[in-house]
Amino acid sequence: MINWILLIIAGLFEVAFAACLGKAKESAGNEAAWWYLGFLVCLAISMFLLVKATQALPIGTAYAVWTGIGAVGTVLVGIFVFHEPATFWRLFFISTLIASIIGLKVVSS
Repeated sequence: MINWILLIIAGLFEVAFAACLGKAKESAGNEAAWWYLGFLVCLAISMFLLVKATQALPIGTAYAVWTGIGAVGTVLVGIFVFHEPATFWRLFFISTLIASIIGLKVVSS
């Protein structure tokens, strides 16, 4: 169970590094540099936790769940933080992605 928790945390750090990129894009100068530094730190933590999780979980499942968490989280950050559109089709396909992540967890137990 701890490996699934590590994988979820790794996915959340993937969301964080994507959010840092978005904030860096909106910034300039030293502020942008800090966001890029945040990106690198979050990236390193995410990768480290992914590696730890894959020592016990199947790589295909772990990677799919990690990227799925990152994709769903990044879309949600885009909608709520960066005011990207929340169209029906975006939400529909994000919902199917969430269902797929849950399905992978269920069949990998």
